Amino acid sequence: MADLLVYRAEGEAVVHGGDLYGFTVTEWRLPATYPPFAAVLFVPTTWIPVPALKVAFLAGNALLLARLVALSARLAGRPLRLPALCAATALALWLEPVFQTLLFGQINLAVACLVLWDLTRPPGARARGLALGIAAGVKLTPAIFIAYLFLTARRKEAGVATASFLGTALLGALLLPSATADFWTRRLFETGRVGKAWIVDNQSLQGLIARASGAETPGPAWVLPAAGLAVAGLWLATRARPVDGDRWGIPLTAFTALLVCPISWSHHWVWCVPLLAVLLAAGRPYLAVTTAALFTARTMWLLPHVGDRDLHFPWWQQPLASPYPLLGLALLAGAALALRRHGRALRDGGAQPSARISSASMIR
Repeated sequence: MADLLVYRAEGEAVVHGGDLYGFTVTEWRLPATYPPFAAVLFVPTTWIPVPALKVAFLAGNALLLARLVALSARLAGRPLRLPALCAATALALWLEPVFQTLLFGQINLAVACLVLWDLTRPPGARARGLALGIAAGVKLTPAIFIAYLFLTARRKEAGVATASFLGTALLGALLLPSATADFWTRRLFETGRVGKAWIVDNQSLQGLIARASGAETPGPAWVLPAAGLAVAGLWLATRARPVDGDRWGIPLTAFTALLVCPISWSHHWVWCVPLLAVLLAAGRPYLAVTTAALFTARTMWLLPHVGDRDLHFPWWQQPLASPYPLLGLALLAGAALALRRHGRALRDGGAQPSARISSASMIR
């Protein structure tokens, strides 16, 4: 649980007035990488001994996984009864991103639950967008969902989320002014501080391109495609919402964020859980099983990746080293084809296909 130890060290830095971004912990010399607001939330981790903290995180993440499964079923329009929920949670534990989240003591499941709970609440629900803004204040990448809300004309919810996010930054500035200035003017732009982009742990588009090209810093070879992919992914998510609500818009937005983020560790891909729920609800069991197998196979860990060997994989090992970004690209491509067919059907038939047909065709 190396990441949990980082969180605890962040909480200790807040309590004792230490340099939040000046320490490293564990044998891997891991630094703090989240905004100061997150460090404030980690203060309670300093109140109990490390062994008890690890047990609490393990149990908490197991419960959060059950909650994520339930929220994913709600997104897919297929609520689960307790026996099915328990079975689905037990199976989801074997998904590599979920397993790694528990292994590292990560907060991915908590962040995903905050976002998905907020976005699946009924339209007009009180303070809708508040939890999304808090999630973005902890880990930044959920902020892409604020853009999704704006682009889908939900300006009130987007405004609440934006205000909530800015509120987390303001709270961090009030409590930790020096660390806040350091993070937002310097540390935010030090992507290398998070880790090496080319190692197999990084399942983002940048990681894929770095390993395929053998370049530690792919530069424009990554930046330009990532920018185009961000625009295309949000456009597809926006176009998918009138067809099938947020059922596909949310996974498309999440996978877009995971692709274009400079660093997306394999455990960040816990959004595979909502994707699997949506695939099953769309009547695509074989595709769901294939997707689950991909997220369970752990092919990137089977390859020799000691030292800089990640940069020297032969061509046939490249797909094994980058399974998640390749799946993400396939998802966006499938959504584009499905939306094109849907538009053609509207033009030819003059009537909108049923929701069932639309759902089933989205990933076909």
